[in-house]
Amino acid sequence: MKEIPNPLQSLNSLGEGITTKLAGKLTSKLSEFQKFNKFAKIFPLKKKAKSKKRLKRMKALRKTLAEAPVVKSSLKTQKQSPIQVYVARDLAEIKEAQRLRYRIFAEEMGASLPYNAEGLDVDEFDAYCDHLIVRDRETLQVVGTYRVLAPEQAKAIGRLYSASEFDLARLEHLLPKTVEIGRSCVHEDYRSGAVIMALWAGLGAYMKQHGYEIMLGCASVPMGDGGHYAASLNRILQEKHSSSIEYRTFPKLPLPLDKLNSMLEVEPPPLLKGYLRIGAKICGEPAWDPDFNTADFLTMFRLSDMNPKYAKHFLAEH
Repeated sequence: MKEIPNPLQSLNSLGEGITTKLAGKLTSKLSEFQKFNKFAKIFPLKKKAKSKKRLKRMKALRKTLAEAPVVKSSLKTQKQSPIQVYVARDLAEIKEAQRLRYRIFAEEMGASLPYNAEGLDVDEFDAYCDHLIVRDRETLQVVGTYRVLAPEQAKAIGRLYSASEFDLARLEHLLPKTVEIGRSCVHEDYRSGAVIMALWAGLGAYMKQHGYEIMLGCASVPMGDGGHYAASLNRILQEKHSSSIEYRTFPKLPLPLDKLNSMLEVEPPPLLKGYLRIGAKICGEPAWDPDFNTADFLTMFRLSDMNPKYAKHFLAEH
């Protein structure tokens, strides 16, 4: 894995990301700026407020990219452009992340998401989260995203997303120092490792800057085969990566493991495998998410349990 520059140097004060409620209209689409930029020299700007607004937005986006850290990948990918990771600073950037999520979850994975005319994956938690994004500097395209629910914001909304799937009673005392992550996804052309590592570097910087100690989130695995892969993966995870009993959680809609073949030889998906390598633990048996048609494993990672081999990547230590 490639060493990543320290995101703390210019992550735009991650703690000052947008932990405000989404309200009002979302601003212009990134594609509109790209189109505008392409034809600006052919069709001179008219002195209209809308054109000025587009120009101002494009300048602001490029200024953001100039300030955010560059993560150059030497890994072999279909896209070799330098990438940058930072917290979305306005509603338009959040909208880009939501559009990527919709493309991955609904169009690629077949998740049953609420209808959205603009092709966005939006739910009530988005308003309370910071949205970590990775952007290709050359195309200006958002190619990866995580959303992060800080403990203060979890208190404001009154619950964690994972509480809808699991009984978290045994973890209650840990929540003041816990961030919940979710809706992680990476563009199909960028799935060879660099973007995931960039997201982790940004997440590590976020936790380190604010003094958070624990990361909690649902690691989803597909159920295209009816659940046999998930059941077999559960057997392996419970044997090798289970949390201690005091941190055990219980699914509200359990996967029917007794009706599935749990003896297949399987490997965890890349993202979950990465979590396990750095020291994450599985807090119990998986829940079934019928909307996304996935089996969700509640995954807990404590910074104090980190495998030292990966500290320089996750915490950007050199």
